[in-house]
Amino acid sequence: MVVKNFIVFEGIDGAGTTTQIKKLAEKIGEEKVYRSSEPTSKETGLFLRRMLKGDFSVSEKTASYLFAADRCEHIFGKDGVIEQTQKGKIALSDRYFFSSLAYQSVSCGKELPALLNSPFPLPEILFYFKIDPEISLARVTSRGQTTEIYEKIDMQKKTAALYDSVMQEYKGPLGEGMHLIEVDASKSIEEIEAFIWNKVNSIISLSDK
Repeated sequence: MVVKNFIVFEGIDGAGTTTQIKKLAEKIGEEKVYRSSEPTSKETGLFLRRMLKGDFSVSEKTASYLFAADRCEHIFGKDGVIEQTQKGKIALSDRYFFSSLAYQSVSCGKELPALLNSPFPLPEILFYFKIDPEISLARVTSRGQTTEIYEKIDMQKKTAALYDSVMQEYKGPLGEGMHLIEVDASKSIEEIEAFIWNKVNSIISLSDK
């Protein structure tokens, strides 16, 4: 199943997804979009954000279940993606289940994340921000903020490789009906912004929104 008017931005930490999702929302018009991210701002997501900061630890298998539970609320819950797109809004999400297939698979294997995320629908458009992990991590550390538990170079390299593998799989039958678009995240903010805007306009009739 593909959810129309649902656009997802994916990539390792520091790839620039958050910056570009904000710019796309501004271009479309904030009143016409439902902008979200994973982990969400719901209670399940706030719990996960504390875990990511290192406030406490859980097993990787437990983390996989928690991310899936938060995602279920994000997509199917009250005021979630399904409800918002049915109201005519364009849903923009910074990360989705593809991130779990990459990040959680590093330490607990592919089987559990694949199983837990199999019920979730595909977005209409998936932008995959591809970037060298060394560059992306340098961006993260330059912010001067405390890094999260996954923001270590070895983890980022493994995750980047798994992201590539996941995207390759979704270029086939798994991703049927979804537009998977690779973004060269090493380019300037302005170049990426223009590239994304052109792609979205070619797929979704924004004039009707």
